[in-house]
Amino acid sequence: MRDQPPCPPSPEDVLEIGAPEQFAALAHPLRQRLLFALGHQPATASRLAAQLDEKKGNVAHHLKVLREAGLVHVAETRQVRGGTEQYYRRTARHMVVAEPQAAGTAAMLAAVAQELDRSPAETHLTLRHLRLSPARARELGEALAQLVDEAEEDAEDEPVHGVLVALYQQALPTSATGSA
Repeated sequence: MRDQPPCPPSPEDVLEIGAPEQFAALAHPLRQRLLFALGHQPATASRLAAQLDEKKGNVAHHLKVLREAGLVHVAETRQVRGGTEQYYRRTARHMVVAEPQAAGTAAMLAAVAQELDRSPAETHLTLRHLRLSPARARELGEALAQLVDEAEEDAEDEPVHGVLVALYQQALPTSATGSA
């Protein structure tokens, strides 16, 4: 028998990341792995610990940080052997950094770098600088977002892949000597 928490939030399509506690929560590689693991179905701290080969207490701590940052919520609870089991779910399918800030972005990119390093398969990482008009840059950004949003997922027994998309305008030099 499952008990529902009062008025559980329904998953939204997109969550804009902008609060300092959200950046801090996303800065840890295990928290990103937890978000990946919660991508399709709710799971308990015990199940996540086993899936990620981590200690249950460590997973519970990081789930608490993600919950306080509004990135996960308790989707349902279940009574088991005199205790209550909580099933966690992401609050949104997609997370978008609305206005990146240097410290938060650096922390998130460091966590992604660790994930790239841990990947058992060959990874694809490309940095390229393009000269684009504002209109063309907007078109490219929209096309990249659409490509990721429309990517069809394979069966649940297939490995999970992370996708990070960034499009930014290179900053101009701050001094005349920097442009020479």
